[in-house]
Amino acid sequence: MATIASEAHSSGRAGSADEADDAPDAGFEPLSAEQAAQWRAAHPPQSPWPVVGAQAVVAVLAVAAGWWVSGGERAVLLSLAYGALAAWLPAVLFARMVARRMRLQAHAGGALMALMVGEGIKIALTVALLLAAPRVLTQVHWLALLAGFVVTIKAAWLALWWSSRRRAVMPRGV
Repeated sequence: MATIASEAHSSGRAGSADEADDAPDAGFEPLSAEQAAQWRAAHPPQSPWPVVGAQAVVAVLAVAAGWWVSGGERAVLLSLAYGALAAWLPAVLFARMVARRMRLQAHAGGALMALMVGEGIKIALTVALLLAAPRVLTQVHWLALLAGFVVTIKAAWLALWWSSRRRAVMPRGV
């Protein structure tokens, strides 16, 4: 073990994580107050509500498509709608809670804690809604429920991707 340590020091490489932390960051320059203000103006925070709205629209479209494909079978439609609701309702509560907490928190640590707690509550509520499906619905069509859930979850990812593409293409002043 001693020979490995001596080889590391003789080759000029850092021997521990503490030594690496003490080394100055090459090329890192902190932003001035004016530069930080310019960066914030060029990168305004995004609202979660367009994403939640896109999820709702996609959920309604999924139920309409399910009605057309199943010929209006009630169990399929209710299961599809319940699956979409199991994804959408926790997302709405999460967006509301995090947006409210971030307005109230003055520092990043509090906002990060609100994000983590909100995500935990969202996951717990989602699991509870999915486990309650057999008790809420008289007849569960599991494939339709899963389809409604997955389509609604994926709609959030697509909405985020779409908004990031629009922001990248949009000129800075708009």
